[in-house]
Amino acid sequence: MPKRRNPADEEALRISNAIDEDLRREREVLRRRRNKDVKVMLLGQAESGKSTLQKQFQLYYSSKTLDDERPSWRPIVYFNILKAIRMILDELDWQYGLGTSGSDPLAVPLMPSTSNTSASGSGSGNSGSSSRSLPNPAWFAELALLRNKLLPLVASEDALAAELSGGVTVTGGRTGVYVRSGWQALITGKGSWPLSDNYRTTMTPRQSAVTNIVAKTLAASQDEIELLWWHPGVQSLLKGHKLRLEEYAAFFLANIRRISQPDYLPTNEDILHVRVQTIGVTEHAFDINLGGTHYHWLLYDVGGARGQRHAWVPFFDDATAIIFLAPISAFDQYLEEDPRTNRIDDSLQLFTAICSNKLLANAALVLMLNKTDLLREKLEAGIKVRKYISSYGDRPNEYEEVAEYFRAHFIQVHRRKDISHRPLYLHFTSMLDIKATQSIIINVGEAIMRSHLTKIGLA
Repeated sequence: MPKRRNPADEEALRISNAIDEDLRREREVLRRRRNKDVKVMLLGQAESGKSTLQKQFQLYYSSKTLDDERPSWRPIVYFNILKAIRMILDELDWQYGLGTSGSDPLAVPLMPSTSNTSASGSGSGNSGSSSRSLPNPAWFAELALLRNKLLPLVASEDALAAELSGGVTVTGGRTGVYVRSGWQALITGKGSWPLSDNYRTTMTPRQSAVTNIVAKTLAASQDEIELLWWHPGVQSLLKGHKLRLEEYAAFFLANIRRISQPDYLPTNEDILHVRVQTIGVTEHAFDINLGGTHYHWLLYDVGGARGQRHAWVPFFDDATAIIFLAPISAFDQYLEEDPRTNRIDDSLQLFTAICSNKLLANAALVLMLNKTDLLREKLEAGIKVRKYISSYGDRPNEYEEVAEYFRAHFIQVHRRKDISHRPLYLHFTSMLDIKATQSIIINVGEAIMRSHLTKIGLA
């Protein structure tokens, strides 16, 4: 006869088997949950359009959350406007010598200053007297008067940035500043201020005092802002490429009357145009329904400056897909961190590193050649690609030729350097075109989901 087990041993075995079954079920639940998690990394250099793409995803898949956030973008729009006005006034001071008579910053010179003609221009990149424009003499008094009226508004820039910091201070200059995951920074020419993730819900009436003052000053100064923006002296600097503003500036300044209204609430277009620099890695979650099954998308928006790229690596593990953004309009621009490196060259080098990274070998790869709208504008304005990229040679300086030239270079990198020989999903994009971008988002989302389902064995 088989020996009967001790009741205590039988109870221990029952408990052990129950624990094993619970662990098995937990592993199965975790496996199924992981199968429904889609982890997408948005990669690319700084100002490539990653954050704007994230907002496009949010607009398409989670528009309610964007509606909830809408009021919080209002002070950030104001901040972008103040920075644009300051950049214009700084360039006017250099090009036309405004405010350089004596030690009084409000002094109004009647003719352009010649005291700094041997110095390098701050915005033109030229030097010597040739960097000076030859404006209509009647402009000087007009622009000096506008400048003096707008100085109090521009003086609010630092205070508004400090208010948006959410109580966190960061030391150091524009480069080499790091804040913990989940923070973003608004950048001015003088320093960096982080924007807290919970700023939207924690800002008190007292904290918003500066925002309210700026709103009232904007409303009172809208005539002067409009006159400054459309003044022939400013427009001539823009057309001569001596005044280089950030990409959002023209949109906001041209809409200053709408934005200055007391009941102003940022539109989708406003939110897409806003410039907020990402520091670190920020996670955004979206639930997407595909064939009746809900998938949880985790979108990671990363800081693209060279000093921050080391922070990407810990997020590479188990990435479902990489969306790499390369701004092909940046052929005439250089890295802020390294003025010798053309931004197109930097994008190609970075894309090479992504294609050859073993941690990303199983991730689907999407390439967005971005900012095609700005590329068209630059080419139509007569800016020559070969002036900045000598290998372009004597090819026609037309959009189709230029876009194909850049496309061919990125495809060549993929063919030569991609270690897993995966397909490349390539799109030409303009993130500010809502309809076109959302059509691309649908296509990209389907391609990523096909790759994900194949990976987990359900395709």
